[in-house]
Amino acid sequence: MPIGDDVPAALRITPDDELKRIRLVRMKRVATLMLVVVAIVFVVARAYESRIPWLGYVRAFAEASMVGGIADWFAVTALFRHPLGIPIPHTAIVPSRKDRIGTALGNFVQRNFLTREVVARKLAAMKLGERAALWLSQPENSRRLAQHVARGMSGAAGVMRDEDVQELVDRGVVSRLRTLQVAPLLAKVFGLLTAGGRHQALLDDALRLAARFLDENDGVIRERIKAESPWWVPGAVESRLGDKIVSGVEKTLVAVAADPNHPLRHRYDDAVDRFVLSLRENPEVIAKAEQMKLDLLAHPSVNEFSRSVWDDVKARLANYAERAADDVATEPDQVERWLTGLGQKVLADPELSAKVDGWVVDLVTYAVEQAREEVATLIATTVAAWDANATSRKIELQIGRDLQFIRINGTIVGGLVGVLLYVIGRYV
Repeated sequence: MPIGDDVPAALRITPDDELKRIRLVRMKRVATLMLVVVAIVFVVARAYESRIPWLGYVRAFAEASMVGGIADWFAVTALFRHPLGIPIPHTAIVPSRKDRIGTALGNFVQRNFLTREVVARKLAAMKLGERAALWLSQPENSRRLAQHVARGMSGAAGVMRDEDVQELVDRGVVSRLRTLQVAPLLAKVFGLLTAGGRHQALLDDALRLAARFLDENDGVIRERIKAESPWWVPGAVESRLGDKIVSGVEKTLVAVAADPNHPLRHRYDDAVDRFVLSLRENPEVIAKAEQMKLDLLAHPSVNEFSRSVWDDVKARLANYAERAADDVATEPDQVERWLTGLGQKVLADPELSAKVDGWVVDLVTYAVEQAREEVATLIATTVAAWDANATSRKIELQIGRDLQFIRINGTIVGGLVGVLLYVIGRYV
């Protein structure tokens, strides 16, 4: 029963279907042969029953077997076609009700398989998060995943035009920065820096840097003082003046660094507070910060920077994608190490592993809930588009052989019931 190439792949006859067809034909012959045999037995028993009385039991068995076999043949055949080609009502059920079967199948799958409870229970039992972490913890798997991702991203980057990327950056990043008020944002940043006295730690670092600079440039400072002094100042006075200046600055730096309550620290606190307050409330400062932001965004170096970043990303992706497997194996990339470490971390932390499993369950069940009606509709519309006769043949190949056992069983059981009724009618 070959099916043309113009039908969907699901309905085409495969080598496995051809084997099923051969088995189906054999079972049909067995069931039909049994029916022919009991018919012959019935004729013989009926002819000699008057001479040999016990043949009545045989005749009753054969007669009922024919009835049962023919009835079941009619029932099985009526599923897929009209028996003997006669358009008897309620026959050829599969071809005539194909669309209803597709709709019922879609609803059955939706209500019994694509429910949140069923999917969540199955996913929880599979522990996909733990399995993924175990797979990812193997360096060769992390390497393979990183290479595939890099190749895919490199291919995508290769087909994208630089102008489109630049436009995307301008529209998605730069335009948002233009509408974002920078002064309140800076105020929040400085607020975080000053919380808990963190800005004092920055001042300590600055004091240490200043002290180191003063120590390393002592000679330069003295030469500068000498160059700036009037010609009539004696050299001894210049040397003494240099000592006073350098030692005075050093003492001031040491005093500020050693004393948390030094007046200069309080002045520093007040200056920072005034600056943060002006960023929040002073219109002039806010306007000036906005203008500086706009000037910065309008500068050609911003576009050049985004373009250089994109070029660097493309080059890195292409370079990584082209690296030989042996090179990667001997020198793992940072991405590979990160993926391997992520898998190992998830495996080592049962609580994190459980969270990952929960995230997977939530993600998949959400997707299933959103698509379950579409899946049912897809099944119904797909079946509706199939050819009725081709669908009937395909289904018959899948279950027809088992249905032939109904004919065989009907023949045997019908005969036994016939004998039972013959006995009851004769002796009761």
